[in-house]
Amino acid sequence: MPTSRRSFLAGAGLAGGLGVLPMSGLGATVATTAAQPDFGPKIGQALLSRNENPYGPAPSALRAITETAKMGCYYANRGLQRLTAMIAERHGVTPEQVVVGEGSTEILCAISLAWGREGAILCPDLFWDTTVLYGERQGVTSIRVPLAKDMNVDLAAMAAKAADGAALVQICNPNNPTGMLIPPEALRSFAAAVTPKATLLVDEAYNELTDRPEDNSMIDLVRSGKDVIVCRTFSKIYGMAGLRVGYAITSEANARRIQSPMMSFGGNLAGLAAAIASYDDTPFLDQSRAAVLEGRAMIIDAVAKAGLTALPSQTNFVFVKVPDADSLRDAMAEQGIAIRGAYGPWAAYSRVSTGRLEDVARYAAALPELAKRLWA
Repeated sequence: MPTSRRSFLAGAGLAGGLGVLPMSGLGATVATTAAQPDFGPKIGQALLSRNENPYGPAPSALRAITETAKMGCYYANRGLQRLTAMIAERHGVTPEQVVVGEGSTEILCAISLAWGREGAILCPDLFWDTTVLYGERQGVTSIRVPLAKDMNVDLAAMAAKAADGAALVQICNPNNPTGMLIPPEALRSFAAAVTPKATLLVDEAYNELTDRPEDNSMIDLVRSGKDVIVCRTFSKIYGMAGLRVGYAITSEANARRIQSPMMSFGGNLAGLAAAIASYDDTPFLDQSRAAVLEGRAMIIDAVAKAGLTALPSQTNFVFVKVPDADSLRDAMAEQGIAIRGAYGPWAAYSRVSTGRLEDVARYAAALPELAKRLWA
């Protein structure tokens, strides 16, 4: 599979022989006569703030969307059943152990409500907590545990808190926004310690981008009967963030519990068709991952050239240590480059996502200059 920027974009890769639209799968082709497109980056913008993968959806997914669009008048139940069966077969579980939702967000929100009725959600104080915040707005209680000094999830501190009324222990691995991976052996030991007291939820949205996806996953704990829920998404490596397909793998009893508060009915036909078509599309997945890894390497190289440091990342984003994240975000925005600002009190870290390689190149060129201007 091509790994250099030139060969990736110009060869038989995603922008060439496989037929993916040059800028992105969907957004770059719509609303072209408007001042700004309705979807995707603004005109001239390098969008590196949202952990999206602009090299998807796969050509196979795009063909499936086109072929099934005329069936959009029908509910998508059978497609939902087919995708559920495909996921179950790959991971060695029964279809009754799989829950498919409108993105993993819907599933995570449902878990927050279902378990939050029974007790608190124990979680790190810095992770992708949007769905926990959703639960809190509905009256759910959370117990937040500070990260360790090295910005890793403090598993020992969390295990010590697991008996404090927690019904659910939630981890994002690799973590967002830090990008850091909890070693699988450490996470399995943690699971053994906490699951007698509470259900362990592991959000593996970025698993396919890690160095050893199968080894880093906790799905084997589900197969062995542990009280564990693993969530995955088609938003990242599959490049389908806007098509909203995600899933959970857990016990049959937990699956029924998750489904109870879910709101969607039958699934999104376009998203399901795309997911079915691209789930086993190995050439696309290899090329998608190659683009992400090349973009990540470009960011890390730029960080070093700017005299900065970054946390080790196993995702499609990098958490860069800076004197002030908001000032860097604003300075990048002046050059049409969108990155994240401060995460609450973590103002000394700036998250930048991999995107189109030409956009990552803009960030890489700007970072040393802006670091010198802002903080020299």
